Amino acid sequence: MLLQGKKALIFGIANEKSIAWAIARAFHEQGAELAVTYATETLEKRVRPLAESVQAAAVLPCNVTSDDDIRHVFTELAKVWDGVDIIIHSVAFANKEELKGTIVGTSREGFATAMDISVYSFLGIMNQALPMMQGRAASALTLSYYGAVKVFPNYNVMGVAKAALEASVRYLAEAVGPDGIRINAISAGPIRTLAASGVNGFSQILHNVEERAPLRRTITQEDVARSAVYLCSDLASGVTGEIHYVDGGFNVTGL
Repeated sequence: MLLQGKKALIFGIANEKSIAWAIARAFHEQGAELAVTYATETLEKRVRPLAESVQAAAVLPCNVTSDDDIRHVFTELAKVWDGVDIIIHSVAFANKEELKGTIVGTSREGFATAMDISVYSFLGIMNQALPMMQGRAASALTLSYYGAVKVFPNYNVMGVAKAALEASVRYLAEAVGPDGIRINAISAGPIRTLAASGVNGFSQILHNVEERAPLRRTITQEDVARSAVYLCSDLASGVTGEIHYVDGGFNVTGL
């Protein structure tokens, strides 16, 4: 029970295949009390039954492009919790048309959308979470991908956004470290999720990982969730500002 007594707020569950849902399940199994958010009414129909299955203390709406929505989450959460020990940020989005061709075709609007939802949302959440996390040896974790540091076909503006997200991890780690709060990211290998379905050529990427990764397999949501448990538990009490790869070792290979 590595997370016994911890209170974890999770952003980014879309359905039962979401990495965020695997993390929620693993946290629940390790003794954490959960609260979850959903982005739209359509997603609420999928998320609420999942949240109820792990006895979530709160199930709250949150469009991460809205500062008011983010603020409302923490206002409501303060009514049921005295603080937050863990934040999980598993939120990313780019318009499908931006994930075709090359980055040269990126529109100004598409760039702004990808950066707002995939990067600024983490900063906005931490801004509102900070008062509830101070003095608790708390931690926050976001999800990245190897496309932040290497070029992948069609990943385009999302690669740029993930690079900015990873830089944000380092800057946030320095900013909140004096409060005893740790900030880390998991760079997960490709997994079949709702978000991945929007990337052209995704099946080929999976095939390449199976051929080249040292473990000769793609990873699962559960692989990521187990590492999330470690990074958000006291076992990782000295770890912050890190990008932790969970990709079967793919990132260490060359051509």
